[in-house]
Amino acid sequence: MIIFTPPKKVAFFMMNYNGSIQPNEANNLSIHNRGLHYGDAVFETIKVSAGKILFWEDHYFRLMASMRIMRMEIPMSFTPEFLASEIIKTIEAGDIQEKAYRVKLLVWRGWGGFYTPSSKTVEFIIDVAPLSQPFYILSEIPYEVELFKDHYVNSGLLSTLKTNNKALHVLGSIYAEENDYQNCLLLNEKKNVVEALNGNLFWIQGYKIKTPPLSEGCLNGIIRKQLLGIIALMPDYVVEEAPISPFELQKADELWVTNTIMGIQPIQKFRKKEYTNSIAKEVLAKLNVKARLG
Repeated sequence: MIIFTPPKKVAFFMMNYNGSIQPNEANNLSIHNRGLHYGDAVFETIKVSAGKILFWEDHYFRLMASMRIMRMEIPMSFTPEFLASEIIKTIEAGDIQEKAYRVKLLVWRGWGGFYTPSSKTVEFIIDVAPLSQPFYILSEIPYEVELFKDHYVNSGLLSTLKTNNKALHVLGSIYAEENDYQNCLLLNEKKNVVEALNGNLFWIQGYKIKTPPLSEGCLNGIIRKQLLGIIALMPDYVVEEAPISPFELQKADELWVTNTIMGIQPIQKFRKKEYTNSIAKEVLAKLNVKARLG
């Protein structure tokens, strides 16, 4: 007897190219793309949980500020309501039902010119991928880091933006993978520790918590901003924005890497020093509350 088994339905995601929904596999982007040719693009990496865009207002205003700094002409249609609706529309168009998503909103200048643009238009794409956790959890996986010293972050305004110019982070990620590290910490030209490859850095010793200021060249992170506000209201701790030298890493009780997708990732080991994560647990609980209510 032959038993017919219907083919398993394959779930798929859609992408949103200038408001037009199409399958990810369509790949209709033109090679005439200034983001590809010159890195003339900015982006936001956003977490959507249970249909809610977490910290959307901060993401939106950071995107607008980045476009202005890059001297892009912002379309009148780029309101927070329009872009939020395009994100949700893209998620709902996919044949997949998840509780959380990683969304990348990429904006680039229209084609034309060489280094000097000849177009004032902008284009955008929204790409979606599933996440396993709707809110932030503290990972207990081994997490060892090292300094990446082949290249340095320039302590200028452009380094604080999320642009397509990420060669340093790509090279650092390759170095980490080749040497069995989970992440690397980046230095600026002043030899201060600026951030991790994929997020901001927080340093904790006793009741003191600090993170590098934007003037050091670190990313103007969304979770960085949220944590600065959260910790400032916790009476047991003092938080400040101050430079961190490599020598201070060994003195810390805890080190965190923070970003929009994972929230807080405690560092467990740097060279011979091992760190705890008790304060990370306390702060992460407050971050989840703010994510739900904010």
